[in-house]
Amino acid sequence: MSDTNRLGLPLLQPAQAQKHVTVNAALARLDGLVELTFLSRSLAMPPAVVVDGACYGVPSGAVNDWAGQDGRIAIGTNGGWDFATPGRGWRAMILDEGAPAIFDGTAWREGMTTLSPHNAGLSLHVAEIDHAVTAGPVSTTAVMIPANAVVIGATARVVAAITGTLASWSLGNPGAAGRYGSGLGKAAGSFARGVLGQPTAFYAPTAMQLDAAGGDFGGGTVRIAVHYMELALPDL
Repeated sequence: MSDTNRLGLPLLQPAQAQKHVTVNAALARLDGLVELTFLSRSLAMPPAVVVDGACYGVPSGAVNDWAGQDGRIAIGTNGGWDFATPGRGWRAMILDEGAPAIFDGTAWREGMTTLSPHNAGLSLHVAEIDHAVTAGPVSTTAVMIPANAVVIGATARVVAAITGTLASWSLGNPGAAGRYGSGLGKAAGSFARGVLGQPTAFYAPTAMQLDAAGGDFGGGTVRIAVHYMELALPDL
């Protein structure tokens, strides 16, 4: 046996020379895999500069130094890459998606908090955008809520002051104005924290809607985050 079963850490062999090389390689791999954090799992091209300890989930079709390593974990080590194979149940934080994930034996399941033997489960998500407010009485975002999602609430922050003749504004959905808050401020830093008294199911893709009160929008930017749950089907 030359490597450990779970993490693939290299083991010292009897009468081995240069033991420090093996020990350092094991420590470098351990440094990458403990508290596993991916900078990304969507980059097909490895970064030009390798940072020791930086980890990436290698996607399908990766090229150059990652070619042939689809689905594995790339760990920056001594200016190159070490590769580890994740096991079912491993967890990672994906920084560029802002979400944790569980490995189901084949793929990383973003947002999953539970995972049944046949991969059914509950996932928690945050969809976040910076919405440029359009002129007029109503400003509607792109679709933020996917079909068959259960929304817990929504939060928002004015990142560029809202202009126009309005006195305040509200945050909701088409057909449900103000669902997540009303009487909201226009100045940069103003916020909304809309916790729904009862989680609400959305069966069709749905946008968010900003409604002006006492006038019209002129412009501005609002960072909006929708907090929701999804149910994953069991596999065949």
